[in-house]
Amino acid sequence: MRFISYLFFVSLLIPAAAQTSSDTCAPIPDAPTVAILQVPSEVPSQAHPSSQAPSQAPSALTPQATLPSSANREETPKTTVDPRQQQPKRILGFMPNYRAVSAGETPPPPSAKQSFDLATVNSFDYSAIVFGGLTSLLAEGTNTHPDLGKGVSGFWGYYWRGFIDKTDGNYLVVFALPTVLHEDVRYYAMGHGGFKRRAFYAASSVLIARNYQGEKTFSGAEVFGRAIAQGASMLYYPDQDNTIGALFSRYGYSIGRDAITATFREFWPDIATHVLHRHP
Repeated sequence: MRFISYLFFVSLLIPAAAQTSSDTCAPIPDAPTVAILQVPSEVPSQAHPSSQAPSQAPSALTPQATLPSSANREETPKTTVDPRQQQPKRILGFMPNYRAVSAGETPPPPSAKQSFDLATVNSFDYSAIVFGGLTSLLAEGTNTHPDLGKGVSGFWGYYWRGFIDKTDGNYLVVFALPTVLHEDVRYYAMGHGGFKRRAFYAASSVLIARNYQGEKTFSGAEVFGRAIAQGASMLYYPDQDNTIGALFSRYGYSIGRDAITATFREFWPDIATHVLHRHP
């Protein structure tokens, strides 16, 4: 009887123990939750290497950023000019030489204002006044234009006409036509080579100029500018000096004078260095 009572008591304890064990194991379903919560903690550790990539990118690009500047320095070499071939602003400190460019130099094309200033200096410089007086004195002495007379009145007749010839020619050849035609009529010295080659180059500069792109072109400013100036001279020269032959004679003189001046500019550095033993 006691055995039966014991079995009955045990049968009552087994469901209670099962219930108790189920209550004790209830937190087990929460275990996956703990595993899920651990995943975000690993994400930053995996993302950390990629977060360093942007900080490394600038250091990789830094050497490349310096390449363009060094390349530009190599592509723009400095122009060197032989001091012995340097063209001075004035020859012997007297004759204006502002239209000459030293051998090896490549200056930008002149602006309209620069051309106007250059024509003004060539026309009204004190040396131009003295040179005009010397040529007028020579023309009066040789009686180049008999109808202009002799003596002081004849000298004055040569002087003011020659001054106008030179002045309007300068403004046409150096300023007006070059600005319209985009020509650079400055003299670019050669500075090297044989005598004949340099002499021909200098004399032909009255027919060959440079455009604003630095290319050689026909010197319309020189050829047409001197022609227009001589056409205008018919207004103040006597009728006897306005014949076709007289006009061509004055026109040839003006072109020839410019050719001789360019040749003298070309060889002046050599004359100064080897003959006068001085700096040009």
